[in-house]
Amino acid sequence: MTPTDHIQDTAPWDIGADGDTLHEECGIFGVIGARSASSMVALGLHALQHRGQEAVGITSYDGNADAGEFFAHRGIGHVAHVFNSADLFAELPGNMASGHVRYSTTGGSGLRNIQPLFADLAGGGFSIAHNGNLSNAMTLKLDLVQKGSIFQSTSDTEVIIHLVATSRYPTLLDRFVDALRLVEGAYSLICMTKEGMIACRDPLGIRPLVMGRIKDAIVFASETVALDVVGAEFIREVEPGELVQVDHQGIISSHRPFGDFAGRPCIFEHVYFSRPDSVMGGRSVYEARRAIGMELAKESPADADLVVPVPDSGVPAAIGYAQQSGIPFELGIIRSHYVGRTFIQPSDGARHADVKRKHNANRALVEGKRIVLIDDSIVRGTTSLKIVQMMRDAGAAEVHMRIASPPTSHSCFYGVDTPEREKLLAARMDLEAMADYIQADSLAFVSIDGLYRAVGEDVRKPSCPQFCDACFTGDYPTRLTDLIESGREA
Repeated sequence: MTPTDHIQDTAPWDIGADGDTLHEECGIFGVIGARSASSMVALGLHALQHRGQEAVGITSYDGNADAGEFFAHRGIGHVAHVFNSADLFAELPGNMASGHVRYSTTGGSGLRNIQPLFADLAGGGFSIAHNGNLSNAMTLKLDLVQKGSIFQSTSDTEVIIHLVATSRYPTLLDRFVDALRLVEGAYSLICMTKEGMIACRDPLGIRPLVMGRIKDAIVFASETVALDVVGAEFIREVEPGELVQVDHQGIISSHRPFGDFAGRPCIFEHVYFSRPDSVMGGRSVYEARRAIGMELAKESPADADLVVPVPDSGVPAAIGYAQQSGIPFELGIIRSHYVGRTFIQPSDGARHADVKRKHNANRALVEGKRIVLIDDSIVRGTTSLKIVQMMRDAGAAEVHMRIASPPTSHSCFYGVDTPEREKLLAARMDLEAMADYIQADSLAFVSIDGLYRAVGEDVRKPSCPQFCDACFTGDYPTRLTDLIESGREA
């Protein structure tokens, strides 16, 4: 049952992360009951490319519960680069397939960490694609290795496979549930076995997962935009702690082995990660971001001539800020879409020029004007410093920075690539010091309650927050076992 596995190990660029931007770890997509399932998965992953740009993989299954075979193709680079030939889809036959786009956090980059991961277990082949991060993966891995497990990757996802393999329960579903009872942290998973597909979320629903239908096929994806792109109708979100099982006859069954939990989905999905044309928790991401900008204008007005977004992530919030404040919205910064965070940076001088490669001031608009700059977040502060300086170099009279999220003062351990806490600007400085560091005339962030109002809540409930907002508040919703064992600071 081992898959026919094709690995592509060349890429058209070097993989290099932008250290001053938050990155989601990955996006996942799966379909069962569709002809040419693998080509549909590739299309869905293309819509999720923003969630992971380092590597992509697709695994398919051809057959039924009695007999069949798994096939896989993986490579470093974007979906369009790795899956660039119709012949590839002929090598990925079957009516069930799942895929994964990756931005590495736990485990780092490399071919052996490209998902979906696959293993031959006692009950047959088992494929798994994971969005999120396990906060006790290293502790579990150490125990498994001491008991004789041999790991083929450095990804935390492989821990789940070994836990399933070593479980003593009789059925694969029971062994899978048994494994999930042992893990902590955040996960949305799409798994494939010879019996069908299993999609699930962690008990708090930190990472997103939605379910759709196209004709007789059932589709799972990280965001609704991927359903739109393949022509699938949105059915509902997979609920926190829910396992949805779909067999080859299209029979759907729902399991809730962990009981009922009050979900705490990641609030940063509304701020930055999700595409603005997606819907999260029943709310348009675009409308939420526009509402954040309106809250920001109410809380932190500025006497200015223009509202200018830092493209592209600051655009919806800047529109909201302009509508609420009455200050004209203008594209005072133009972004080049041909230079991304993976651009080869051969020297320190080239790295320092990276912002100018991506963004250029629209001098004719900003010269002599008082500018309100709107961005989604400040991480280390280096990019904000360069953007503010760019506005001044273009002749802006004043530069006021407004941020469409609260200060990012804590690291994320649930699948978002954030620096260690001591490298986060908001963990080291107060508001005045941050404004001085980025050389802005003023700086303000939306409040945590303003953010909650923008996403449809009256106020944050401190005793039981409606979202995971640990990067802003330090209120982590799960135990951080690996962090505690290491003695590091959250």
